[in-house]
Amino acid sequence: MSEYSPTTAARWLHRLSLLSVCLVWPLIWVGGLVTTYDAGMAVPDWPNTYGYNLFLYPLSTWISGPFDLLIEHGHRLLGAVVGVVAISMLIASIIGERRRWVTGLTIAILLAVISQGALGGVRVVFGDRTLAMIHGCFGPVVFALCGVAVVVTSRRWFDRKWNQKATAEKRRTLGRSAVFLAFAPVLLSYAQLVLGAQLRHVTPMATTGFFTMTVAMHIVTAFVLWVLVPLVYWRLARCGDLTLSRPAAWLVGFVTIQILLGTGTWIVNYGWPHFLRWLPGSTGFLVQAKGFVDSIVVTAHVAMGSLILATAAAVFVQTLRTRYLAQSNIGETVGNVDGRFSGSSEITASTNTDQNNADASASVTTA
Repeated sequence: MSEYSPTTAARWLHRLSLLSVCLVWPLIWVGGLVTTYDAGMAVPDWPNTYGYNLFLYPLSTWISGPFDLLIEHGHRLLGAVVGVVAISMLIASIIGERRRWVTGLTIAILLAVISQGALGGVRVVFGDRTLAMIHGCFGPVVFALCGVAVVVTSRRWFDRKWNQKATAEKRRTLGRSAVFLAFAPVLLSYAQLVLGAQLRHVTPMATTGFFTMTVAMHIVTAFVLWVLVPLVYWRLARCGDLTLSRPAAWLVGFVTIQILLGTGTWIVNYGWPHFLRWLPGSTGFLVQAKGFVDSIVVTAHVAMGSLILATAAAVFVQTLRTRYLAQSNIGETVGNVDGRFSGSSEITASTNTDQNNADASASVTTA
């Protein structure tokens, strides 16, 4: 059995990390609705809202106003809340976290949140679609960073859960090739997000050929990712670390759902593809601009892309962690990691040595 004993500040850092994930993903949803309904300029000034302080804008005017005002101002308010949470994460990290790189991660999250808010504001001030596209591409990065913070502050980062059938030899199978394989979905999923942003923020100077090529690349990359993630799961599941294989399985499911959402997005935007027009309901289908159900499908496709990126990033950092533990000879036998974490970077592992029947203790400081 493993003993995990975080400090109060370390517990709060994990809770705040969870809260940031629970706030940033809805923020991406609302941001997606803003783009879907072309509501980015519903509030023409920044950082104020029609001359009012962001937090003092009349509630009745906001709630009863036009829908584009509702989602754009709500997007700004939710972003401000995320900023407060990011500041709180940094404070909790400074107080209770001795791993410097984790504190560095919270600093990166705060800077990313500030940069994302500034990008959104500058986009409004200049009314520039290119800045809007960059804003849309950077939001998923913030979400992925928050997801990584949840992973590295969680109990399972120190207390691994192994498959009982896994052998010590299998746990050492995570070589460099496995690390590169785990990193590939991160690159591909982000490339998908960038290509999707190109399609949602089409500039007036974009040619028909450029648009067609971007659509083709978006589709091809999606199917490459769909084929890749089961291979990643198969490769990582061999090591027997359930803390690693389970999120890899989620990644397979998320990508499959994303393929279905992508198909639905194509249908609501361009109609049924010719090779699917034999399906019931495809005949006489009418594309509706900004219909409610259509907008939800498109926005869900955007939000799921961010969830895939965050999950892929979590799988990647867990892969690095599992490989590090294997190289450090920690966890060679199921249940032998008796680590104690006191909001610090130290893990004390006790292993039994059969040759001399004596206890050997190793203190490992995570870098």
